[in-house]
Amino acid sequence: MSWETVIGLEVHVQINTKTKAFCGCSTEFGADPNSQTCPVCLGMPGQLPVLNMEAARKSVLTGLAINGTINLESKFDRKNYFYPDLPKGYQITQFPVPIVELGHLDIPVGDGEKRIGITRIHMEEDAGKSMHEGLDGVSHIDLNRSGVPLMEIVSEPDMRNADEAIAYLKQLHQLILFLGVSGANMEKGQFRCDANVSVHQPGTPLGTRSELKNMNSFRFIKQAIDYEVNRQIELIEDGGEVAQETRLYDSVKGETRPMRSKEEAHDYRYFPEPDLPPLRISQQEVEAIKAGMPELPGQLRARFESEFGLSSYDADVLTQTRELAGWYESLVAAHPADPKRCANWLANELLGRLKEMETDVADSPVSAHKLAGLLDRIADNTISGKSAKDVLDAMMASGDDADAIIEAKGLKQVSDSGAIDEMILKVMADNPQQLEQFRAGKDKLMGFFVGQVMKASRGQANPAMVNQRLKELLKA
Repeated sequence: MSWETVIGLEVHVQINTKTKAFCGCSTEFGADPNSQTCPVCLGMPGQLPVLNMEAARKSVLTGLAINGTINLESKFDRKNYFYPDLPKGYQITQFPVPIVELGHLDIPVGDGEKRIGITRIHMEEDAGKSMHEGLDGVSHIDLNRSGVPLMEIVSEPDMRNADEAIAYLKQLHQLILFLGVSGANMEKGQFRCDANVSVHQPGTPLGTRSELKNMNSFRFIKQAIDYEVNRQIELIEDGGEVAQETRLYDSVKGETRPMRSKEEAHDYRYFPEPDLPPLRISQQEVEAIKAGMPELPGQLRARFESEFGLSSYDADVLTQTRELAGWYESLVAAHPADPKRCANWLANELLGRLKEMETDVADSPVSAHKLAGLLDRIADNTISGKSAKDVLDAMMASGDDADAIIEAKGLKQVSDSGAIDEMILKVMADNPQQLEQFRAGKDKLMGFFVGQVMKASRGQANPAMVNQRLKELLKA
């Protein structure tokens, strides 16, 4: 039997404001439990919320970046449910009229692209956090996160496998970081995903969906979706029925398990939030936000390809974050003669070493200016590319610039033709048998002579000049 998978994603993004959505409490991560609360976010009677307009502006910015429609008037609602980490007994959110509707993201699929629709972006407040482990059989509640501003970004069910879902999430995650609207740290809960997964046979009605929760990495999201798809197919083929429910993913066992039956909208008894007026944003404010939008990843990739002559692969690697793209542009500004060499050394050499150090380019011990200095020494034949890698290792360890290390280690490349000729003639004299064989037509011995000259120079002879002079002197 052939099956088609249908996947829709709901992504909660913590908006990086200094204070919460409806009060002045700090949103800083890692504070002592319940130290960042007030009567508003604790749900005390008679306390009135006041909207954090910075959260609204960043929601509009995100909506513009996904080519969405900005609703100049949106409304807040109460989503009613009981849970220990929700002190008010309801969540302030947006239901029928969100701040953004009908956008999209284009994701890479094979050699092309696929458009994934985005139904809506709505603003809401986060709940607190229940803690169960290591507490002698009781649960504790930390309400520091209660009231933190969120965007919920809801996709259309346009994805057909886990790989497409991960491609969408990575594109969205990168976009969020470029916009600067969130730190999007998954371990801190700043970028959280729920996946709605169903299967059906092509040409038949859509199947019953399960909602998957408790996934805090791209790897676990893929594993959870793949497991759930197989579970549903096996269940149906064995004569069972898929229940509409919320399921948790157990990353240790690699399986999903039931959490609760899936609620419908009417179960939450939505009604308009009486303590907040409609959110009204003028078209002029929207245009001002749009004017301040940074260059987005797709635009940056296209510019790097056209302006610097990079391949699509290199452009993609160097635009993974705004910091990395800016670092590359600083490197090219300091070594403008060869943007391709800049790309190669940054992507292959520096980033590789930083990965081993478990750090990123923002904390690199070698600055863009210092790496440009090393590339200058390669370009002017002061050192060879091979020696330059050793110099970079020393730069990473000491923080010194390239010239100081080259001088201290005596690594300057020999480019004096007279000195190189002298070494070549000595190698020829020391290897008469190989010389005779070469002159008799055994051209493969050229590599032998190059190696001997480089060995004699302790690797400091200019390889290009060695090759050129060997071709002339060996045949003399």
